Amino acid sequence: MSIFSDIGRYLLMLKGMFSRPENSKMYWKEFMHQCSEIGIGALGIVAIISVFIGAVSTVQTAYQLLTPLIPRSTIATIVRDTVILEFAPTLTCIVLAGVIGSKIASELGNMRVSEQIDALEIMGINTRAYLVMPKILAGLLMIPFLIILAMALGIWGGRLAATMANIISTGTYDKGLHDGFLPYNVFFALAKAYTFAFIISSVSAFYGYYVKGGSLEIGRASTKAVVVSCILILFADYVLSALLL
Repeated sequence: MSIFSDIGRYLLMLKGMFSRPENSKMYWKEFMHQCSEIGIGALGIVAIISVFIGAVSTVQTAYQLLTPLIPRSTIATIVRDTVILEFAPTLTCIVLAGVIGSKIASELGNMRVSEQIDALEIMGINTRAYLVMPKILAGLLMIPFLIILAMALGIWGGRLAATMANIISTGTYDKGLHDGFLPYNVFFALAKAYTFAFIISSVSAFYGYYVKGGSLEIGRASTKAVVVSCILILFADYVLSALLL
């Protein structure tokens, strides 16, 4: 029954977000603040992970393609498709669930425990619209940008590893990047990015918004938000792959 209760409260939270803003400037300021927190706050970890994932993919793909029957440019083709289709959207969002998701949950949880949310509601402010919606909209705007950056840096990291490890030349790698490229793969990756962004921001906001208890419960809510977000991301990854590929 707890699962159905949580689903019901989650849907009611989403429904309660849609209302006329009491003060548009206040909402806009909160939205821009969340964009800065989500986008700039996670930029470093996304960049580091993407470069090394691309580099490792190149080295391991080259290790498996030792036969002379397969052109060496195929290494770049495999790295490109792997990074775009899976590593950039899925792996990056799992990391972002820990970085961004825990932050959103702990921020809202702290506001709930310290009764700041109750004070805002007494003042007549729709806290779901003021506190939750900017976080979800900022996530939907910034996380896909981070995924696009992860794609570019992952491919560049693979190119860097290919040349530094003397696996293939830059010309061969660039040729492999162009061979058989399907723009639909980028569309598929962005479909994943928007879906995962909504999952991360909304689920984390839900667990933070409905925290009950003290500071210990904030930590538990943050942990639960990350775990549930990761599970839903993997489930959505399978569903989208089955439907769109």
